[in-house]
Amino acid sequence: MNAITMIQSGTLTMSSREIAILVESRHDDVKRSIERLSERGVITLPPLAEVSNYGPGPKFLKEYHLRKRDSLVVVAQLCPEFTAKIVDRWQELETQATKPANLVPQSLPEALRLAADMAEQKAKAEAQLALVAPKAQALDRLATASQGSFCIRDAAKNLQVQEKWLRSFLIQHRWIYRRPMGSELLAYSEKIQAGLMEHKITTGEKSDGTEWTNTQARITAKGMAKIAQSLAPIIGS
Repeated sequence: MNAITMIQSGTLTMSSREIAILVESRHDDVKRSIERLSERGVITLPPLAEVSNYGPGPKFLKEYHLRKRDSLVVVAQLCPEFTAKIVDRWQELETQATKPANLVPQSLPEALRLAADMAEQKAKAEAQLALVAPKAQALDRLATASQGSFCIRDAAKNLQVQEKWLRSFLIQHRWIYRRPMGSELLAYSEKIQAGLMEHKITTGEKSDGTEWTNTQARITAKGMAKIAQSLAPIIGS
């Protein structure tokens, strides 16, 4: 898989296919996320590259090739829990790019120099990651300490985004879905099991004596922290 490319200016890029593998997502979902972030001006949209497909399916595939900063932003948007993984991957790739494949330290000073270079590259990558999600630790503490949950309207106010935009974000990222043949928005079971969402059920009696039931999808404090981490590069939180 041609996941890494050295472009003419000497800058390493990472393909959208490799990002999909790293975050365990569909390639189409990764490409759509790249396009949405580009539309908002968060990252620069590169041209689609057509590459050979050595696996099953069509002979050629179309993929984006992103520079380091943009790839970190995309992963923070898709799956914040995989940010450490992409930092480690970039460290590995940068080391490969700067060292010949067959170069092995021949002396203790050379080995120490190589270790120092790798540590420096890792520190730079972690510094860039800190810019992508600057409040991750504070948000984790909020998720642990806070109680209760938020309706989508209140969650949008706290995140300082429009309610309509947040609702669309949650639907696109499979947090909530609309009940078939109804208007209620419900949470996916995996998000409830992960403690990110919950349902609030209210009941009452109609004027004709029959009972009505309403199910409201609500975001827990833990869910708020995770969403805020994902939105950090977009809303500047």
